[in-house]
Amino acid sequence: MKDYLIKALAYEGQVRAYVAVTTNTVGEAQRLHGTWPTASAALGRTMTAGLMLGATLKDEEKITIKIDGQGPLGVIMVDVNAQGEVRGYVTNPQTHLALNKLGKLDVGGAVGTNGTLRVVKDIGMRDYFTGQVPLVSGEIAEDFTYYLATSEQIPSSVGLGVLVNTDNSIQAAGGFMIQMLPGATEQTISAIEEKLKTIPPVSSMIQEGLKPEEILEKLLGPNNIQILDKMEVCFKCPCSKERIAGALVSLGPEEITKIIEEDGQAEAVCHFCNNKYLFNRQELEQLLN
Repeated sequence: MKDYLIKALAYEGQVRAYVAVTTNTVGEAQRLHGTWPTASAALGRTMTAGLMLGATLKDEEKITIKIDGQGPLGVIMVDVNAQGEVRGYVTNPQTHLALNKLGKLDVGGAVGTNGTLRVVKDIGMRDYFTGQVPLVSGEIAEDFTYYLATSEQIPSSVGLGVLVNTDNSIQAAGGFMIQMLPGATEQTISAIEEKLKTIPPVSSMIQEGLKPEEILEKLLGPNNIQILDKMEVCFKCPCSKERIAGALVSLGPEEITKIIEEDGQAEAVCHFCNNKYLFNRQELEQLLN
């Protein structure tokens, strides 16, 4: 089954909700970067949250997420667009810690808490919208919940999960984002809070084979939901040799000449997908001209 995301309203327009299954998407990131379990969970949770934030965008708008908690994992970087395409990487993909006291992957320990979550929105205008908050726990879901409440003033609940197989492949991944809209009653808020206390982890529901629509019913009740949109999501990196060539040109003629004289060729690697691009002497000379 292809990964996809749904967007819905609930409780007669008092609540907005997003649910995504991202098992294949996170699995592709794991394959490309060779991430170990704790790193896979951290990156997968961030990519899933990014996709749900991306579902709020329009047309050519984009979001870049940077999480830096000063932990052993290093920096998490994620790019996402309005078409459900996401890419991401971590500085130290071979990071794995002992399970935490709850017997789960210690994402917070790997990410760290002495840092920030930063979201930059490119809405196609001259200025970018940037929101930044201190990390609450490094567990990602709580950090995005705090970001939405603090930076975007939207009371929200974010749930994220990644299950990793013994061979490091991804067994299940996904998440939800529930947001209270203006006019939401205390009765509605209380009802959702009670639901959230009793539902299983989102990764467990996905492991059992539940689709986003079925997870949404467990979250909000089957009679409260109006599905607005369904969108496929995937890992996709738009890098190309032409783009890398543009980056090399930006180094300037002196630097390119130095590369030609010292190495005779240049190799560039995309951080997001690990694709390698080789430029021989002739190609470098063409760039110099």
